[in-house]
Amino acid sequence: MPGRTYEFIQLDVFTQTPLAGNPLAIFADARGLNDGEMQALAREMNLSETTFILPRDSATEAREGKKVRIFTVEEELPFAGHPTLGTALQLYADDSNRCAEITLDLKAGKIPVRFQPHSENAANRVDGQVFGEMRQRDPEFGTPLSREEVARVIGIAVDEIASEWPIQPVSTGLTFTIVPFRNQQTLSDLRFSYAQAAEFLKHTGANFFYFLCPERREGRLEARARMFFYGGEDPATGSAAGCAASWLVKHGIANSDEQVLIRQGAECRRPSEMYVRATREGERVTNVRVGGYAVEILRGTMVL
Repeated sequence: MPGRTYEFIQLDVFTQTPLAGNPLAIFADARGLNDGEMQALAREMNLSETTFILPRDSATEAREGKKVRIFTVEEELPFAGHPTLGTALQLYADDSNRCAEITLDLKAGKIPVRFQPHSENAANRVDGQVFGEMRQRDPEFGTPLSREEVARVIGIAVDEIASEWPIQPVSTGLTFTIVPFRNQQTLSDLRFSYAQAAEFLKHTGANFFYFLCPERREGRLEARARMFFYGGEDPATGSAAGCAASWLVKHGIANSDEQVLIRQGAECRRPSEMYVRATREGERVTNVRVGGYAVEILRGTMVL
């Protein structure tokens, strides 16, 4: 039988620097692939996520958005942050019309992504790189967890977890439990394996921990973050960053619509930058946005 060929692109997402950020493989036209083949290709790429774009006629795409499916090496996800942003930035780069907004039609629903020349708070601006900002679903806040119990599971002293803010599950499409650290050095020195907390996370419905250490310096709010999952440490977790933005605004750490820079991935030698914000209207948090850059690393052809 003749082979079928599929073109793919690999990006580093949430960075302006090649070989940093979170890598992503994108199959630009996945028509003809079945579910099993998509999953097998994601395993073959062996990255945290691989996306598959399924082009449709222009009228359907104008109405419904660009259909995209996201796979880890183990399973399909309804939503994930860096695959959404990276895929949207690639679609923008390939679009001769360069629309200011693209909507991705994901399993979790429609996610709009807007584009502009740069982030308002980017420390370094590289000519020609486009900043993308996706709007995530409005957050759902879960019941706060016990500091003592979480500290025991993580394996740190309870005083290392900030007491003025809650340890709280938050979802903007995927649930992450925000654990606020008091000290950035403690967070950087943390030795943690997802396996040691898997049973606890499953029992509480907390899904994953997102360790966060916010700090305001000279009027500007930044946060350091780390996230561990069954594949190891994640260099950048865009879905969790949306949860963090929601949590920061809900608890008054960030102002409504204030753009916050979250730095993640330094400890696994893939430094990443995510620019997040959310709007607070009374007790309600809405308009959750997560933005960043991406750089192309390689292109190839897969033959089946």
